[in-house]
Amino acid sequence: MKIAITTLEPKSVWGNFNELNSIPRASKKEERVIAFMLDFAKRIGLEAEKDAVGNVLIRKAATAGMEGRKTVVLQSHLDMVHQKNADSDFDFDSQGIDMYVDGDWVKARGTTLGADNGIGVAAIMALLASTDIAHPALEALFTIDEETGMTGAKGLQPDFLKGDILLNLDTEEDTEIDIGCAGGIDVTARRAYTVEKADGGLRFFKLTVDGLQGGHSGMDIHKGLGNANKLIARLLFSLEEYGLRISKIDGGGLRNAIPREGVAVFACEEGKVELLKERVEEVASFIKQEYAIMEPALRVEMEEVVNFEGGLVPVDVQSKLLRALYVAPNGVYRMSAGFADLVETSNNIARVLVKDGEIVVKCLTRSSVESSKMDLADTLKAGFELMEAEVSFSGDYPGWTPNPNSEILDLLNTLYSDLFAGKAEVVSCHAGLECGLLGRYYPDMEMISFGPTILGAHSPQERVSISSVQKFWKFLCAILANIPHK
Repeated sequence: MKIAITTLEPKSVWGNFNELNSIPRASKKEERVIAFMLDFAKRIGLEAEKDAVGNVLIRKAATAGMEGRKTVVLQSHLDMVHQKNADSDFDFDSQGIDMYVDGDWVKARGTTLGADNGIGVAAIMALLASTDIAHPALEALFTIDEETGMTGAKGLQPDFLKGDILLNLDTEEDTEIDIGCAGGIDVTARRAYTVEKADGGLRFFKLTVDGLQGGHSGMDIHKGLGNANKLIARLLFSLEEYGLRISKIDGGGLRNAIPREGVAVFACEEGKVELLKERVEEVASFIKQEYAIMEPALRVEMEEVVNFEGGLVPVDVQSKLLRALYVAPNGVYRMSAGFADLVETSNNIARVLVKDGEIVVKCLTRSSVESSKMDLADTLKAGFELMEAEVSFSGDYPGWTPNPNSEILDLLNTLYSDLFAGKAEVVSCHAGLECGLLGRYYPDMEMISFGPTILGAHSPQERVSISSVQKFWKFLCAILANIPHK
C-alpha cells in the first residue's frame, strides 16, 4: 500500500518537508525557495527579512512563561544537492522530488532526497507555526548555498542575529551531538592543450565506470567507497603501453559528492586493440575484487565508438595528466589524534573534465586542522603543477573548534539520557557545518548540532529514517522547553 508522506508523524514536520520538496532549490538557485520562506512567514503572521546575500531570518516571540529564557537561533540551510542517476529522466529545475516510503525510510526515485537539510528546515517551520509547543524567543535562520561554498554563512552580517544559543539542525546521526567540524577549501587545476587530429587507422572506444554508491565527501570519505575519477585514471594509466590516445574524459560532478560515474573516450592502433581489451578486462577484474564488498554494483565497460570524429590529447600532455591524477591523494589523508575514529584531513577528486583543448580537475580538501588542510591543498597543487596546470584555491571556510564544556552541551546530554535511556555520542564531524563561519561573527554564541539519521546524502541513495525524525523532533522540543534562563 502506498503511504503518503504527509500522513507520517510528526505531521507538521513531514507536511512542511513535502511542501519544501516541491520547490527546486539547487545551490546558487534558491530564488524560489527564498520566496517560499518569506511567504510562509507572512502566512503565519511572523516578522521575516532577507539579507543582502539571500539568507532568511524569521523571528518568533517566546511562549507564555518562557520570556526569561535565553534566545535560541534555529539554523538550517535551504539548498540541496541535486544529483540523479544517469538513467533518471528528471529535471531538477522544473520538478519536485518524487518521494516514497520504504519501511522506516523515506526515499526519492532516482535522485537525491533533500533531507539534507530539508528535514531541519521543515522542523523549524513546524516550530514557527506551532501554537502548543513551549519555547523561548526564536530566531530561525535559513541560509543559502551551504552545499557549494557556504556563501550564505560567509555573507551573514555580525549584527543580523541577537540570540544566545545556536542549534544547527544539520547532523545526520540521531545518536550524535556534534560540537565541531572540519573546514574546507576548493582546489582547481586547469591546463590548456592543442587538440591533435586523429590519424587514420585508429579505432575509438568508450570506457565507462559506473554503479558506484557515491556519497557525502565528508561524512562518507572514510568508508573506502570507489571514486570513479580515480578508477578511470588507473585504468587509462594501465593502457599507456598499448598506444593509448585519450580524446576526452568526463567524470564526477559536485565537489562535495564522491563521484559515482565517469567516461573516457580514447583511441588505439588496430594492431593493439585485442591486447588493450585484455588489459582492460584484467585491471577491471582486479578493481572489482578490491571493491567487492563496498561496491558490489561497480561496472566497468568498454565499447567501440564507430565514426568518432573527435581530436586527441597530445601524448606528452596525456602522460603528465594521467600521472598527476594517479598520484593525487584521494580519500583519507590523516586521522585525528584527538578524537577516536575521526578523519582529520581528506580530499575528494570530485570532477575531471578533459575536452576541446582544456583540462579541469576539481577537488574538495577538508580538515579540522587548518595547517593540515593547507598542507594537503599544497600537496595537490604541487602534483598538478607537474602537469603544467594552473592551480587555484577558492571557497575556503574554517572548521568549528569543539567546546566540550559548554552549558548547552550539558543540557543536551542530560535530556538525551532522560528521554532515550542511553548516552549520546559527543563528536566532531568531518563534514563542513556552518557553525565554524557563524562563530567568526558571533564568538560568544554557544553552538551545537544534531539531527535525524540520514544515509547516502549527496547521492540518489539518500534516505531518512521515519522513526529517527520522530526521535529528533521529541529531542528538539524538549531542548527548547528547557533552555536556561538569561
